[in-house]
Amino acid sequence: MRLVLIGLVAGFFSALFGVGGGVVIVPLLLLFCGWQARAAAATSLAAIGITAVSGVIAYTLHGDVRVGYAALVGVPAAVSVAGATALQQRLRIHTIELLFAAFLLGVAVWLFVK
Repeated sequence: MRLVLIGLVAGFFSALFGVGGGVVIVPLLLLFCGWQARAAAATSLAAIGITAVSGVIAYTLHGDVRVGYAALVGVPAAVSVAGATALQQRLRIHTIELLFAAFLLGVAVWLFVK
């Protein structure tokens, strides 16, 4: 049931703000399900693929998708996933969690200052 609720929250925020995987799914899996960072990140990537397809269909129906720009962002992002995954596998879980917390804090500060 927790996973279903996490999916509902992630889908909602993904469509509303363009966030879902790292910003919603991973923290909720860590906090409410007690998962380790690696499993949470990997599961989030798989789940967000499904969410992304659904969102792309909905936004395409509204004429909001810019395919060329999406490719300019998406292709390099897909390539960098391999390197980031290799790096993550070499880091301790605690280090990953601290880096993730610092990233979220940095985003929060940037949004408040902006």
